Amino acid sequence: MRPWLAVIFFLSGAAALIYQIAWQRALFVIYGLDAVSSTIVVTAFMLGLGLGSLAGGVLSRTYPAATVPLFAGSELGIGLFGFFSLDLFNVVAGWTVGIGYLATGIAAFLLVVIPTTLMGATLPLLVAHLSTLSGNVGRSVGTLYFANTLGAAAGAYFAPSSRTRCVTRT
Repeated sequence: MRPWLAVIFFLSGAAALIYQIAWQRALFVIYGLDAVSSTIVVTAFMLGLGLGSLAGGVLSRTYPAATVPLFAGSELGIGLFGFFSLDLFNVVAGWTVGIGYLATGIAAFLLVVIPTTLMGATLPLLVAHLSTLSGNVGRSVGTLYFANTLGAAAGAYFAPSSRTRCVTRT
């Protein structure tokens, strides 16, 4: 096992949970806080992670020598989206004022499904890379999933105490 992979995937998990909390809070400010809006955000995250996992698996089999660059590209895409996301949410909020609950739900869903798809692709890409090196898929999955889950727990712990910039509906 290359220790740097575990550290990177720990940080990836932490960032993912911080993004989830920040995006969820921002979307609640824009679209309101109720069971439906919460369900939309969580569903988009879960669907994105699932779709990304499928896509990452396909990519890792199609381009086995490029799993690390594909992982890096996914992380870069997540980071870029994260950097611009709150401003994007504000713009979309302006476009969706008064268009109805279903349409705003779809807009909120579409806002987070793309970066979460990239998030979902990261595990299969790194598992493919690590299992090629070690020859042990089970250990590769277990080690990476452990590091990522531990990072997610750290992100969940630190996110509420961090200051996140909120967006307002214009």
